Parts: sequence; C-alpha cells; structure tokens
Amino acid sequence: MRIEPSLRCRGLTVRFGDVLVLDQLDLEVARAETVALLGPSGSGKTTLLYAIAGLLDPDEGEIEIDGKPVARGLKAVPPEHRSVGMVFQNYALWPHMSAAQTVAYPMRRRGVSEAEAAAMADRLLTMLGVGELAERLPDQLSGGQQQRVGMARALAAEPALYLFDEPTAHLDATLRIALQQELMAQRDRVGASALYTTHDAAEALAVADRVGVLRSGKITQIGRPAEIYGQPMDRWTARLTGTASLLRGRVVEANGDRALVSVLGASLSVPRTDSVIGEAVDLLIRPGWAVLDGPLEGVVERLRYEGPHTDYLVTTAAGALQIRQSGLPRFDVGEAAGFGILQAWALPIES
Repeated sequence: MRIEPSLRCRGLTVRFGDVLVLDQLDLEVARAETVALLGPSGSGKTTLLYAIAGLLDPDEGEIEIDGKPVARGLKAVPPEHRSVGMVFQNYALWPHMSAAQTVAYPMRRRGVSEAEAAAMADRLLTMLGVGELAERLPDQLSGGQQQRVGMARALAAEPALYLFDEPTAHLDATLRIALQQELMAQRDRVGASALYTTHDAAEALAVADRVGVLRSGKITQIGRPAEIYGQPMDRWTARLTGTASLLRGRVVEANGDRALVSVLGASLSVPRTDSVIGEAVDLLIRPGWAVLDGPLEGVVERLRYEGPHTDYLVTTAAGALQIRQSGLPRFDVGEAAGFGILQAWALPIES
C-alpha cells in the first residue's frame, strides 16, 4: 500500500496581475520529512507557502495535505481547516494577545482545556527562552522574541505539516542555530513534515532531508543536501548554494561515469556522465575541496583570517580559486602559493 505524502503540489501556478510568480510547480514532501526551498528574493518562496496555507488561492493546479485535496480548481479549504502550522517571517502575532495567550490559542481551538493549554504554552515558551515574557504583548517584545513566540505558536498547533517562512531571518547566528535544532527536534517528536524556505544556503543544507532550488517560480533541482551542494546543475545553482570557484579545464578522457580533466597541466578525475573528449568544462571547486602546499601554482591575491580558519583567494592561469585552511595565515598577499585539488564537479561552459 502506497503511503500518501504529507504534501503534494501539482502544476501550481500563481499570478499577480501579469506577473507569473509560481509556474506549474510540482513538489512532494514525504511524511516526517523536511524539505528546504532555497531561492533568492522574488523566486516565489513565500507565495508558495501562502498558497499551501490557504492564504491565497492558486490560479491553476492542485494542493493535497495528508492525501486530502485542499485546493483544486475553484474549490479551496479555508486556512483554519488545513492541518498546517506556519511561522511567518513577519511574526504575524495578534496585538491584543499576550505571548502565553498566543501560544495557547491553537490548543484551545482543538479542544484542549484551559489549564492544559496554559501549561503547554509555558513549557514551549520556556523551552524557546522567552518563558519570563509570557504576559507581554507583541509591542513589548523585541523582534527576536516575537519570532520565538511565533515558533512556539506553530509548535503548539501540532499540525501534519509545518510551514517555515525564513523563520530565523531576524535572529543572531547563535540563536539561529539553537532554534533550528529545537524546531527540528520538536518536529521529529510530533512526527510532522516541514517545508522550510530560506535564502541562506548553509541553513537549508543544515535543516533539510532534501533541498529544492527555487528559481523564477520553478523548482529547478531537488535532492539530498550533499547532492545539491556537491553536484549543482549549473553555475547559478552552484553560486546560490555556497562559495564557488570555477577553473577552466578540458576533458582528455571519458570513461563511464567519470572523466579525466586537464587543468593547469595536471589531470583530475571528476564525476561526469556526458563528457566529450576535447570539451572545455568549468570545474566547480568549493573552498574545502582544495588545499595549500600542492603541486599547482598560484598567487595569493587576498586573505581573510576568521579565527578557526583562514580564507585565501588564489589567482591561477585557469581562474581564481578560494581555499579555506585551518589556522593562522601562512602566506602573505602577493606571495606564490602551491595548492592541490582534492575534488571537483564539472559544469558545462555557459556563454
């Protein structure tokens, strides 16, 4: 028996006037799975979440939650009857409710007693570090505190599907990491699924079982975090998903699922299934995929010491290369530096 996914979108299309925001988008999120949608501003991330939550109606397509249609043609289930919990980027707290009342509200709506809802609200707010602020109204809270109240409200709803709209965008780095971990732990305890939108590649790779790349209203690539980071489909995706250096090389041998690429006089074996001997390619190299003190030649153009590591920008005859090395700087700007390449991913040349 096939288990229905927690979320299924088919051919989802949304237009704002003449502007096409979502373009025949297809997406499935399995039960207890977290999918992160990574895309720049204007790619359609928030619009997609609003359509799933029932806050706007799609022009075309279908949405199913737990195997039940919630948007199909002109028929749409109201937001309050969809089993979703949403954390908004702009907090969306009720101005007349205290933090405790805000978090207790979704529990009271599903029939939990006042005492039990209050106790659960206190536990969630305490867990997220704002328990002492339970009686404050939204205008008495900072932006980060409001965000945590919004997260507690979503967790209190215990829905089948969580929708996170860049939930950590306004938080400092330390709190962001802590809340990401808590959100995922809570989601796992409840057994729900999650759709998480962000423009931060590191965040998407850290929180998700799968990462989807959203570009101009379409999901152009989706896969495990290591696949999206290590095998992006093109330059645009490579740069969206992290620091990316491109060195120009040429295929000298193709054998099954690997190719031998000549770069800076050396030969490098890379994954490649459609290589043509003699073809020029761009070798994607992430900062951790290269090391100093290797046989290839370059010159340090810039360096940046960040405590645990030093980032170097090394110029070569094949292009500029960023290398991350642990420890203090070992070269000066303008100094020759040998380096080696540990791994790379071949991308087609783009005009």
